Amino acid sequence: MLQRLLRTPLQDAAAAPGKLLLRALLLVALNRLESRPAEAHTIVDQAVNAAGEIERGRFKALVNAVLRNRLRRDAELLAAANADPVARHQHPLWWIDRIRLAHPECWEEILAADNSHPPMTLRVNRRRIDAAAYLALLSAAGIAARPLADNDCAILLERPQPVEKLPGFFDGLASIQDSGAQYAGPLLGATDGMRVLDACAAPGGKATHLLELADIDLLALDAEPQRTARIVDNLARLGLQAEVKSADCRALETWWEGRPFQRILADVPCTASGVVRRHPDGKWLRREADIAGFARSQVEILDALWRVLAPGGKMLYCTCSLFPQENAMQMADFAARHGDAVSLPVKVGAGTGESQQWQLLPQEDHDGFFYALLQKRD
Repeated sequence: MLQRLLRTPLQDAAAAPGKLLLRALLLVALNRLESRPAEAHTIVDQAVNAAGEIERGRFKALVNAVLRNRLRRDAELLAAANADPVARHQHPLWWIDRIRLAHPECWEEILAADNSHPPMTLRVNRRRIDAAAYLALLSAAGIAARPLADNDCAILLERPQPVEKLPGFFDGLASIQDSGAQYAGPLLGATDGMRVLDACAAPGGKATHLLELADIDLLALDAEPQRTARIVDNLARLGLQAEVKSADCRALETWWEGRPFQRILADVPCTASGVVRRHPDGKWLRREADIAGFARSQVEILDALWRVLAPGGKMLYCTCSLFPQENAMQMADFAARHGDAVSLPVKVGAGTGESQQWQLLPQEDHDGFFYALLQKRD
């Protein structure tokens, strides 16, 4: 819209710092005119006054003209935006094309979900309290919430809250974790006494969930020391114990002492296309070539972790991506490389049966995730 309303583009902002401020001011004002049309007079007035602070006010008349022209041409400009797929869906064109190809029956719903506010879901620490009791604590604190039907640990808040207002949060009664991410622990199926590896564990949400579900011998790895420190913090807050190391899981010689694992969680780095509503700048910072880059890293991680999985053991592969190159295609390539890999069915929600793989799409109650469970033949 701004491009259509200006006779001369403001693209030379680097050479003229005042134009950078002017462009930012106009973008904010245009957004407010679209989202708060009833306040149009006030918005224009405030924007013109703000322009008076830029280069001694020399842009005040321009700001006034641009915004009043926007109001006069409202229907025309909105129709033009609706006809442009990038403006309409608020995603890069390459992203739109890939989602439409991968999910032809619901691609528009996925893009709309990406542009919505994400839900705030809690995971109750079942070692300390059950969901019903924690719901009662939330109610007493005046926080509206409801349980999710197919997860006895998940509670969806009606409105997001700062952690300071959550009852017992700092005492370890609950954690913040999307309900889609909460499927990882049950799907891995670790039981008491098992040796378990969480290979890309930071910040520790899935690792701590595994420890809440069973008494396991857990090693939590992450390649970045600063992120590894967050695993330690989360373990301490929840009163849980695990071995934590900062290491690249692909470099086995730096962290593995030779004992195989009975269960491995491979929550691999990816484009994060399933959780983009939590990080909306990711849509514009990502490049299409990044998909292939992540896919190559995923191959390296999977092949390394398969070496440390015990015969008969299981590995859960998961991403927060919606692109097949990181998900179903990755699993097909893995099966072609490893003849000793067996694909196991995964439960895909209450009353919906099982599937060999599970692509969870972003919806009102959860983000988008992919799950596939592999077992190494004895």
